[in-house]
Parts: sequence; structure tokens; C-alpha cells
Amino acid sequence: MRVLITGCAGFIGHGVARRLLGDGHEVVGLDNLTPYYSPALKRARLADLGGLRGFAFHVVDVADFEGLERLLDGVDVVVHLAAQPGVRYSLRDPFVYERTNVAGLLHVLEAVHRRSPPPRLVWASSSSVYGGNRTVPFSETDRVDDPLSLYAATKRAGELLAHSYRHLYGLPAVGLRFFTVYGPWGRPDMAYWRFTEALLEDRPIEIYGSTAASRDMTYIDDIVDGVVAAVLRPVTDEILNLGDAEPVTLERLIGTIERAVGRAARRIELPAQPGDVEATFADVRRAGEVLGYAPRVRLDEGISRFVDWFKGWSGR
Repeated sequence: MRVLITGCAGFIGHGVARRLLGDGHEVVGLDNLTPYYSPALKRARLADLGGLRGFAFHVVDVADFEGLERLLDGVDVVVHLAAQPGVRYSLRDPFVYERTNVAGLLHVLEAVHRRSPPPRLVWASSSSVYGGNRTVPFSETDRVDDPLSLYAATKRAGELLAHSYRHLYGLPAVGLRFFTVYGPWGRPDMAYWRFTEALLEDRPIEIYGSTAASRDMTYIDDIVDGVVAAVLRPVTDEILNLGDAEPVTLERLIGTIERAVGRAARRIELPAQPGDVEATFADVRRAGEVLGYAPRVRLDEGISRFVDWFKGWSGR
């Protein structure tokens, strides 16, 4: 197949592109290389993809409707992963979230809709839409009308836009709610990366809020399994969870990283930040039924793989 991946220089986009290319598919990659974190890491991901047959990359912003539309020629499936991540950063620059997460998805939906026949669309939502939900595990049928951050609100707005296009035009689109994704080639703003880097440099780690807070930590290969399954299988569901189905406390995450690095952490305790939630926990039964999704990589193994990769990538 010919697959267009937006945000292909990002963490998940790189993993999905690599898997599809390895399986013999053609990938058209799109990214605007935003400097939210080091563009050097994004270019390194692109260099990793550049040697694979069937890959073509274009520097295009999803907010550029005409540029996006031109890349849809001959495309069978669009995987829309371009987004502005980060709960805390959304409080500092909310307009970039509006532009990328809301307007960007609207452009993708409209561009796909205008094609005849439209390519299938697989796009990235987020577990953040569950907000203050206290019923665990989080199910796709739970109410999601209590976003606790601006980032979460933009991802929920995207779900409503996609729902409207499905209702009005029968657009073949499925949104995947990703739960905290980690692993090699990951994002430097995320806790597991920051903790690993600090420990290797013998610096204290900064802890926001209680170490009893938990996240459904999901290894990148498992997320890629789910996304690629959604690409290859016609899916009628509107929303599916992709997570590990096992919440991990912050205390456990720190201990796992300490063992992988071989050094105990010195801690700086700070207040919880606006927009943070107490816990995330994915119910992935529906994704198992529809996609054959079954997360395989446990936390100890995943963190060990990340630390090994990080040492090699950073030269530490």
C-alpha cells in the first residue's frame, strides 16, 4: 500500500513508518520539524528512515491545506500523527495546540473527504481525553467531557470533528487513544527520558506531585503493532484504546530506571502541575477483538531497551 504519515519525524511516526517500510509498503512522510524539542532528534529519525526503500519525505505543515492535499495522490491510507504534545506546554502556548491539533486535524479530514474514493484514515487521539475519570480501567464507552488540560481539550475537540465527518460523509476514520508511550527514539520532554538523562549525568531528578500517581506506560513497539493493524484492517470502530493495561506508579518507574542505569536517584520534590491527572489505565479489550492488539513488552524490558539505546545515541 501507499501510506501517508503526518508527523513522520516524530516518535510514533518514525516507528510506524519503519515498520511499514520493512513490510514492503510505500510511505510518504510529512512533518514541519517544529522545534518543540530538538529538531536534531527528528532529523536523526528521518536519517534512520532515509536508507529504507519506498520512503519519501516532505517538509509540510498540516496547517498548509494545499500542500497536504497534493501529497494525497495515490494514497490508500492516511496515518495522522502530527500533533503538538505536552500538557504543561499547552498552558504556555495554547494557540499552537489550536493550530496543530484542531485546525490540523480538520485539514486532514477535509482533504481526505474531498478524495473519491477517500483513503482510510487512522489518527492519533490521546488518553488525556479521559481527564478526571475515576472509573478504571478507562473504556472507550466512558464519558469524556472533563478534560483537565488545554492539550486534552484539543484532542477531544479532534474526536468530535472526526465524529462529525463520519456522520456526515461516512468517512472511514478510526481514532486511537494512545496511553503514555515510551521507548527508543522517544521524546526528551517525557519523565522517563528526563530521569534517565539526569541519572546518567549524576543530577537530581525533579518529581512533580506524588510518586503514587500512575500512568499506563506503553512500549513503542506495542503501539506500532496497534497502529499498523489499524492500517491493514478495515476498522468500523470510531475510537480504540491502545495502552499496556497495567498502570505504573511514578515510584515504580523511578526504581526501574535506577536499576537499568545502576545508580540511585537524588530527588527534588515539587508540587503537582496544573493539568496533571492522578492515574491512567487502559481497557484494551476492544482493540484486542478488532485489531488483535496484545501488548507484549513489560516495563523492566522496555526501560532496559530505552536506557541501552539512550546510552548509544547520546554517547554516555
